[in-house]
This record gives sequence, C-alpha cells and structure tokens, in this order.
Amino acid sequence: MTTRPKVPELAREMAAEFAGTLILILFGLAVVAQVVAAEIGDHDSIAWAWGLAVTLGVYVSARISGGHINPAVTVALAVFKGFPWRKVLPFIAAQTLGAFVAALIVRWNYTEVLHAYDPGLTQKTQFVFSTMPGNGELPVGMWGGFRDQVIGTAILLFLVLALTDLRNSPPLANMTPFVIGLVVVAIGMAFGTNAGYAINPARDFGPRLAQYLTGYGEAWRDQYGDLYFWVPIVGPLIGGIIGAGLYILLIGRNIPAEDDEPGGDEPRPEYDVT
Repeated sequence: MTTRPKVPELAREMAAEFAGTLILILFGLAVVAQVVAAEIGDHDSIAWAWGLAVTLGVYVSARISGGHINPAVTVALAVFKGFPWRKVLPFIAAQTLGAFVAALIVRWNYTEVLHAYDPGLTQKTQFVFSTMPGNGELPVGMWGGFRDQVIGTAILLFLVLALTDLRNSPPLANMTPFVIGLVVVAIGMAFGTNAGYAINPARDFGPRLAQYLTGYGEAWRDQYGDLYFWVPIVGPLIGGIIGAGLYILLIGRNIPAEDDEPGGDEPRPEYDVT
C-alpha cells in the first residue's frame, strides 16, 4: 500500500485559488466575447454570467483556500481579519496566473470570431478581456474609472464580510457563494458603466497581459491613449480595504454578544459558510 506524499498547505491553497480564478475568468470573458463579437446576448447576459462565474469559482476553491479568487479580498482579509500576510503574495500570484491562463483559453477558443469582427485586434474588442473607462465608448476618463473601482469594490467587500460573518446572519446550507454571486450581478447591473466593474485586480491584469501577448498592442492603454492598466489594480485594492473597514466600523463591532441578545442563553446554530 502506497501513501500519497503530503502536499504543503500553501501549495494546496494556491492550487485552489488558481482553479477558482480560472473558472471565474473562463465564464466571465467568454460571455463578453460572445456578446461583443458574436452579438449574442446583452449587458444582462454579461452581468448574470459574471455573477454565476463568481459563484462557481468560490464553490471550487472555498473548502481549501477560502475562495478568495480576488486580490482585493485577500488583502482586505489580511488587513482586518487576520489572514496571514505571508500568504498574500502567493495567493495573488495564483489568482493572477489562473486569470491569465483562462484568458489564453478564451482567446484561443474565440480566435475566428474575434478576427472576423475585429481583424486588427483593436480597442473594438479590447474590453472582451480587460476594462476601459466608460467601456471604451462613454465619456468617462481615467479618474472616473478609478473612482468607480474604489466604490464598486468597497461595496463588494462590505457585503462579502456581511455574508461571511458568523456573528451576523449569514446564508445557511452552503448558500454563501451563491449569494455573493448575486452581489456581483447587482454590482454589474448598477455599476457596470463607468469602468466595466473589474472589482478584481487579477481579473483585469491577467487577461490584459494575455491579450497583449496575443496581438492587442494597445492593451495597456485606454481609448484616450493614457496608461490605464493600473486603475483596475489600485482602485480595487483601496476600495476593498475601505469596504471591509466600513463593515467592521458600522456593523461588525456593533453586533451584540450572545449574552446581550434575547434568548442569549440558548445556543446559536453553527453556520457552514463555505
């Protein structure tokens, strides 16, 4: 009888983050490619597919790594929730690599459609893979996009902490990933205009690198010619910290202790949030 070698904990967690982010980006980019280049579907298709992609990515990775699949989540949890700082960069590397590989797969799969719709691989299809201010069409500049990314990611992290706080009233029966997916649907429908709601540095940078390496020469710039790639990296990292901090300030620290609640002597149920 042979025993399998034990895989180090961090390696297992990185593999889970890679796989979860891979699933997220596969569905997310593919739906945008289908809507933009094949003209099948609309904005609502994109919002729902991205939300379901988040749900599936979290379900894939939650048991092993906690299902971050987003550097903004990882950093916010390190700042406020005791996630080990030594794991932050490895998690971000795994998430970014997962997004990069997923983007290469989508780019390969939709090669014919993208080249037929946009033979020069211009900004006409650039936002299939990465975001631009105003989705490349509306009069929104770099700083409008930055503001939007801070706000959108702050909303995301505020609600992620609310939905995973065992002292609060989190969803039951392993439904948390599904509800988090609905949060992303809502953000896409309400905040998708100004910057394409990346709200995830790995989601934008990994695919942006992939598109640059596969023929999109202007991948790092927006429609105005400005270097834009940093916006969906820095904005979500700042927004995530703000959102998580606001949750703790407004809600987390104000949740009554069990003894302060009516019926406080009764045991509370254990919640499985992953």
